[in-house]
Formats: sequence, structure tokens, C-alpha cells
Amino acid sequence: MENFKIIEQKENPLFNRNEVKISVEADVTPSNAEVEKFLSEKFSSSIENIKIKRILGKFGAKVFTIIANIYSSEKHKKIESKNKKSKKTKEKK
Repeated sequence: MENFKIIEQKENPLFNRNEVKISVEADVTPSNAEVEKFLSEKFSSSIENIKIKRILGKFGAKVFTIIANIYSSEKHKKIESKNKKSKKTKEKK
């Protein structure tokens, strides 16, 4: 993931986060762990403060779009909504 380009970067003071959209060139789809490590190095943040929203790629292309939120602290990250699967398991209990 050497070649990357910041497409969009927006500061959201209401949620204490930095919303980023970057384009990355790679041979295979990067994993969430790889992306979290990459973003923590580039934006000088802790891995625990990063929430990956999406990793998008097109068939046959080696360029991937990553949408992520980088929070100022882990406490602020807890605001992030849960996915449907985890909500359904809580409802069953």
C-alpha cells in the first residue's frame, strides 16, 4: 500500500472525528487490520481510535477506496453505530 491518495478529508467536531476517504493501490484487497495499521501510521493515531467503514474495489482493478473515521479517543469511537447482526443477537437475548 505504498501508493495512496487522499480523496477527501473532513473534520467533524460534533463527533470528535476525522472522516477520510483514500485511494490505495494494492495487488489484493487489504484487510481491516492492514488498513487500520496503515491509517494509524499516516494520521498519527492509535489503532483503537480507527473505525473502517468500507473497503471498496472493482473487479480486476488494483485500486481500492477506503472510507474510515479516525476518532480523537476510544471513548468517542463508542458512539459509532453497531451493525445489524450485532443488534439482532442482542434482541434475542
